[in-house]
Amino acid sequence: MPPETPQDKKVVMLRYGELFLKSEPVKRHFVGTLLRNCAKALDAAGLPCRADVHRGRIILHGESPAEIAAVVSRIFGVVDVSVCILTPADPSAVREASVRLASSGLHPGARFAVRARRQGVDGITSQELGAAVGSDILDAIPTARVDLGNPEYEVFAELREFGGLVYDTRIPAPGGLPWGTQGRILALLSSGIDSPVAVWLMMRRGCEVDLLHVHSGSYAGKDVLSTTLRHLCTLSAWSAGFPMNLSLADAADFYRTLVEKAEPRLRCVLCKRFMMRLGSGLAKREGHLALCTGDSLGQVASQTMANLAVVSEAATVPLLRPLLAFDKQEAVNLARKIGTFNRDCGDLSCSAVPRMPATASRLEDVRATEERVEMDFHVGDVLDRLQVYTALNGRIVDR
Repeated sequence: MPPETPQDKKVVMLRYGELFLKSEPVKRHFVGTLLRNCAKALDAAGLPCRADVHRGRIILHGESPAEIAAVVSRIFGVVDVSVCILTPADPSAVREASVRLASSGLHPGARFAVRARRQGVDGITSQELGAAVGSDILDAIPTARVDLGNPEYEVFAELREFGGLVYDTRIPAPGGLPWGTQGRILALLSSGIDSPVAVWLMMRRGCEVDLLHVHSGSYAGKDVLSTTLRHLCTLSAWSAGFPMNLSLADAADFYRTLVEKAEPRLRCVLCKRFMMRLGSGLAKREGHLALCTGDSLGQVASQTMANLAVVSEAATVPLLRPLLAFDKQEAVNLARKIGTFNRDCGDLSCSAVPRMPATASRLEDVRATEERVEMDFHVGDVLDRLQVYTALNGRIVDR
């Protein structure tokens, strides 16, 4: 953006997508929740501002527009963010601001395009506004070339009833629905790649998420717990201003019994059913609406369709599997975007995993083994000994 001149008032504009399609009462609720989430995140960052809500646009007024834009570009429900020059609702003011902006960002000889929109203002069409802005820019920078199909630089000029908005950058935001509009769920969180991505996807669809990590004690690699807690911190930064809780389940005794008494090939399915029972029990106790997992169909032995059916039978609350149809690279790409991917993650192994796990276990065999390993006792025992970690704004604040 060019240096600010006396007539250049900078604001931050948020666009929201599918919220616009909701009925008026639902839209008001969702937009209100979105504003609350923005305010909490900005307050956590020490960036107070004022918000004006318009049709399809939210305008934020504050002293540090670039910093405000960086914070709200991580808010669920926001499609993209721009730092804009705010002008009076006058075509000539929009044209002048567009030329000032282009004079800073458009290099001589470069290809450019003007994207114009007009709403609630009579006397000029969007096409006429765009043509006028483009002509003014060419007068100021004669060597520039108009190229609407493949420009090197774009100026966006909006003329609306509340004023004009001129900008040349659109910062992508996560989109989805505002966090907290779809109720509260519980999610299983591991030290791996998939489960934090699944959590993020459910947050993106408006869910407030609490987490459960089942720790296998000496059977877990030495970096499992620290990596899981790092995932907790990273995910909490995506709901800035709101605490995120993780319940740590000490399941060392169960895993010891599992290794000693269960047929090796059934261990993975039994482990997953233990997690389903544990998660269902905690969800019912805490009032969560559903249980989320990072399962991806066919990725490992416990995630074949046959085994997923056996595992699902142990759950007594609705199961959510947002990664079910993802391939591994898609999950990795999202993990990089979210910030949970770490190539040098250390020792995340599980020594309880057998050499040849079952890919199509039978429910009757699994149930019989659950009695032998006293599954019900271990579930109740672990639920009584949960340790809770709380993260806020990217760091652990309580345990």
